[in-house]
Amino acid sequence: MLELKNITKSYNNKTILNNLNLKVEDDSILSIVGPSGAGKTTLLRCIAGLENIDSGTFLIDGKPFDPTKDKDVQPIVGVVFQDFNLFPHLSVIENVALAPQMVLKQSKKDAIEKAAELLTYFDLIDNKDQYPSELSGGQKQRVAIARALAMQPKILCYDEPTSALDPSLRDVVGNYILKTKNTGVIQIIITHDPAFAEKISDQILKVQPIK
Repeated sequence: MLELKNITKSYNNKTILNNLNLKVEDDSILSIVGPSGAGKTTLLRCIAGLENIDSGTFLIDGKPFDPTKDKDVQPIVGVVFQDFNLFPHLSVIENVALAPQMVLKQSKKDAIEKAAELLTYFDLIDNKDQYPSELSGGQKQRVAIARALAMQPKILCYDEPTSALDPSLRDVVGNYILKTKNTGVIQIIITHDPAFAEKISDQILKVQPIK
C-alpha cells in the first residue's frame, strides 16, 4: 500500500499541495482528476521523485521512502510519460531491455528475455524489431508501459495516458491498464478525462486549485 501523509508543496510562495493525505491499496488504480492548475501533475511528479516536497512523508507497505533518492537502485516508482519518451534509435525490444541492463545490472540475455515476456503480455511481440516511428500511438503507449514495468516498480504513474491518442484508442489503452493490475503494481493516473477515470479506476481523487 502507498500512503501519503501531510504532503505539502509550494512554488513561488503559492501552495499547490496542502497537507495532502492519501492511501492507495495494492493492485489498484487511482485516477487523479481536476482542472489545469489544480496540482495533478505536481502530485504525480512528487510521487515519482521528479520534484521535492516541502514537507510530509511517503510510505510504501508502512515503511517511509524518499522517491527522490532511489535513482541509482531499483526504483519504487515508474513513470509512463505523456509523449512516451521512447528512444527513436532503438528497437521496441531494445527500448524495454535497456534500463534493466543499465540500472538493475541485468545481463543482456536476461533483460531481453524479460522484455520479450512483457511484449508478449502486451501483444507487441510481433513488433519487437520495429522502431518507435513505425508504431501507432496506442502501440507506443503499450511499449512505454512495458518499459516501465521492466524495472519492476511497486508503483506505476501515468501522465495523461490518453491525451495523445485518438478517441478510438482510449478504450484499448484503458483495457491494457486494467490488464496491468494483474502484475500487482499500484497504478496512479493523471487525466483530464473523467469518463476514462470512471471506467478504469478503483479510486478517484478530485483536486481543485488552492485559493
